[in-house]
Amino acid sequence: MDRMIYSAMSGAKATMARQDSLANNLANANTTGFRAEMVRHRAVPIQGEGASTRVFALDTTLGYSDKQGEINITNRELDVAVSGPGWIAVQGLDGNEAYTRNGSLDVDGNGQLVTRNGLPVLGDGGPINVPANARIKIGQDGTVTATVGNGAPQQVGRIKLTNPETVSRGPDGLFRTPDGEAAPLDENVRVTPAALEGSNVNVIEQMVGMISAARQYEMQIKMMTTADTSTQRATRLLSPTG
Repeated sequence: MDRMIYSAMSGAKATMARQDSLANNLANANTTGFRAEMVRHRAVPIQGEGASTRVFALDTTLGYSDKQGEINITNRELDVAVSGPGWIAVQGLDGNEAYTRNGSLDVDGNGQLVTRNGLPVLGDGGPINVPANARIKIGQDGTVTATVGNGAPQQVGRIKLTNPETVSRGPDGLFRTPDGEAAPLDENVRVTPAALEGSNVNVIEQMVGMISAARQYEMQIKMMTTADTSTQRATRLLSPTG
């Protein structure tokens, strides 16, 4: 019976992890540029003498859905939506380069182009600075143009758009390369100016997944209860005083 308990227990733990992921996706259904989390599990045999028949279900690497979210026109000149594959490079709180699909940008009090969370947007030579009281326009290739008063438009920088082969999500919600190194600029990545990309979370799909996971968890708990009851009955049958 212990094999049944091992299987049900590890399965219940994995199901709880899946529920957490689904709940997080639902909570971010309206978050700009959010990429839905995808959880996978694998069976891992337990190492050790006498345990070769025991198997645990463990999480594999957390992935994400790369499906394009809906592009919503905002007519705000500091909004950009990444069209197709690609990322906007920003400077994380740790000072290293990170990536996001959230193109809702702003200019802080120091004249620096930042995300709505205050993270500096990176250009070819680092953070992008714009003149005070300038009207900003962003081109499809990420070029940032500033116009002060009646003056001529001047290019003040170019947003670094990149498309690394592999990235993973960090605890802060930003994506990074596996080795933490900066990815190269990708000339093929384009943005849609004055627009934002919505979350790619499919709400109905996530709700169905939560219902399915809840039922699966109940079944696994029932299996553990059944195994415990069967063990008690077997003990009474084999007991000399039973």
